[in-house]
Amino acid sequence: MQELINRTKELLADGTVARVLGWRRGDLPTNPEPAYFNDGESLSEFVYNGFCGANLSKYMIEASELDGRTLVFLKPCDTYSFNQLLKENRVDREKAYIIGVGCKGKISEASLNAIGIKNVIDVKGAELTDACDTLTIETLTGNTTCAYRDAMLERCHVCRGKEYVVYDELIGDSADTVDGDRFDEVRKIEAMSPEERFAFFKAELSKCIRCNACRNVCPACSCRKCVFDSTKFDSAQKANSDSFEEKMFHIIRAFHVAGRCTDCGECSRVCPQGIPLHLLNRKFIKDINTLYGDFCAGESAEGATPLTSFTFGDAEPGTV
Repeated sequence: MQELINRTKELLADGTVARVLGWRRGDLPTNPEPAYFNDGESLSEFVYNGFCGANLSKYMIEASELDGRTLVFLKPCDTYSFNQLLKENRVDREKAYIIGVGCKGKISEASLNAIGIKNVIDVKGAELTDACDTLTIETLTGNTTCAYRDAMLERCHVCRGKEYVVYDELIGDSADTVDGDRFDEVRKIEAMSPEERFAFFKAELSKCIRCNACRNVCPACSCRKCVFDSTKFDSAQKANSDSFEEKMFHIIRAFHVAGRCTDCGECSRVCPQGIPLHLLNRKFIKDINTLYGDFCAGESAEGATPLTSFTFGDAEPGTV
């Protein structure tokens, strides 16, 4: 982390960048949060470790409107989101100085809770310079350890790789974390009957409290105004639990980002109800690959996408 801070101070001091977009310590050691740093002194609050799962690419939409360049730290998977925003002309490449940071997989307190480790006070072994094999965890009831891999976010177990598709310089090492197939869960859902699939998603989506965290964090949801914020119809409000109104919000949102979702997993990471929202998006990604050929949103900042181009050979999903 110190290498990141030292390089950041150099770029601020020589005027290469006007500000820095990174992570700072949150109220808990497991909860760092995105933040701007305007000078070297403020970097005393900067942190980068295994808990820094937040994808900072969407914040660059606002940063692109500020004077001067913004230094932004992007993990390998985040660079796909930034590239997709470039393709959609939502960010200004000239306003960004991108440092690609090493990633050994991201972890979360929710993942620790899922394996029975709760009331966390402090965690060691999650720094970029650590081996990231074992976590030593201090809790209210004593100390314990667990394998770093057991605390990783789902998306890291099926990571697309450690390639950076856009950057100005790279700092830090990465590690291969893949030990699963990202479409396994989708195939299980596809194997269900239509009634079973509906029941599955109804049960999950009915947990929704319409906090909009998924929408607000999603790089593909970059509209200034959202139809679901309108006060002219009921979609702006949480419906009665027996109406399953959430299906409108989440299914329409999934269609909205189809062909543009980079599968960054932020929607599921921030959901306070633990809804596996990424499964809707991942199903669409799988279908697009099947119908139009393998495609990876954000892999390039140029060229048409399967759903924004047309050829006479295109599949007609409704008749396949």
